[in-house]
Amino acid sequence: MTSVDDTKRLPSVTSRGPLTRHPLISFFVIAFALAWLIEVPLALSANGILPFTLPEPAIAITIAIATFAPTASAFIVTGLTEGKAGVVGLLRRYVRWRAGIQWYLFVFLGIPAIVLMGAIVVPGAIASFHPVIAPLLAAYPLAFLMTFLLGGPLGEEPGWRGFALPRLQEATGPLVGSVILGVLWALWHFPLFWSGVWTPPTLPNMVMFIVMITALTIIMTWVFNHVNGSVLITMLMHATFNTFANKVVAPLFPAPILNEYGLLPVTIGFTVTALVLIVVTRGRLGYHSSAKPLV
Repeated sequence: MTSVDDTKRLPSVTSRGPLTRHPLISFFVIAFALAWLIEVPLALSANGILPFTLPEPAIAITIAIATFAPTASAFIVTGLTEGKAGVVGLLRRYVRWRAGIQWYLFVFLGIPAIVLMGAIVVPGAIASFHPVIAPLLAAYPLAFLMTFLLGGPLGEEPGWRGFALPRLQEATGPLVGSVILGVLWALWHFPLFWSGVWTPPTLPNMVMFIVMITALTIIMTWVFNHVNGSVLITMLMHATFNTFANKVVAPLFPAPILNEYGLLPVTIGFTVTALVLIVVTRGRLGYHSSAKPLV
């Protein structure tokens, strides 16, 4: 199946400023700058380097605001390079819901299954199983909604998948483009390691995070290329992963090793799945393009 219909034929830039000559680079620079201008001072404060501290609710709100940096960057660069038509095209993919039922099943059931299988192979996880399924299921819808709105999907996906992925696929191909996007997406999060409210900034955790996010990006590219470039479906997928991993798997399997290395289940599950997709699709991840690569 071909990839996005209205992202393959990207309009040429109308002006020749530095930003419009290099829209993809400009997008990443702005996305990093907007987020890190918020998150770096927060991390410095949490580690006593800056002489102020914020209460936990303020920290949560600040981080939620920073998650919208990729979306803001996407609309800034799209507006400057493609004008109103490009902005409208991006907005339309927020509500592009038509896709085969199998893709919704993969997003809402397949992703949790992958995370769950990654958890149960971790030594000691099954023995630590804590049967609190009913309360978790009751709380899941609200947790999903809050994650969707404030936990990253709504703020990030229009940038990562809506803007960057189509251009990276045309420029470098789907697999290399996904690896580039995955690494940059992971590094974009790095100030949060020192924020005091995230995974501790140990070398194993940071390496696992890069591997996990890159593998997840490959899976998301495969889905993206089969749902006509729907930003909505990638947002739902992002929300499912975040909610299920943090709000379901972590309480169900409180194994000591997962207290120290909480990223192990998702790293294992997504890496195995990504490798299978690379082999099965021969690295194409469902992508076909007749357009000339972007410069």
